Amino acid sequence: MTMDEIIAFVDGLDGVLTLRPGPGDGTPELAWGDAFFYYSPDGTVPTTVQPFATIVTKDYPGDETSRLNRPDAFRVNIAAGRDEFVRRTGHAPREPVAGDADPGTPDTLIAHPVYGSLGWLAVVNPGPNTDAAVHDLLRLAHDLARKRHQRRDDRTR
Repeated sequence: MTMDEIIAFVDGLDGVLTLRPGPGDGTPELAWGDAFFYYSPDGTVPTTVQPFATIVTKDYPGDETSRLNRPDAFRVNIAAGRDEFVRRTGHAPREPVAGDADPGTPDTLIAHPVYGSLGWLAVVNPGPNTDAAVHDLLRLAHDLARKRHQRRDDRTR
């Protein structure tokens, strides 16, 4: 599963705004080459919500355990929510677990190395072992973001 295939899949979901920072767009150079997915049916960049999923192509400060500075490495990160996090990992997001998988292991679903405590899951270089899970989790994260958006919309009416 390539980064472009994941982006195309998420772009096919309704109301998705995909940001792909790059040179000349005013974004920090560190974010260039990455992708950020928002639920935004009006197409405007949300200023008060986080993306429901991201793809990162390099190590960020404080987030080096996935070793993304290797050639062709990337990690898809998904806001799965508490219930799905527990279902997929067998433990609560804030519950420390010894012996979790190495965050740099390709094609393995893991608690996000930094945002796992918030219910985020991640996969470095998704492949045959995680293809179905990544698709399911991206649909779920999109649906959760859509429902949050609708609740905010309902409150402002």
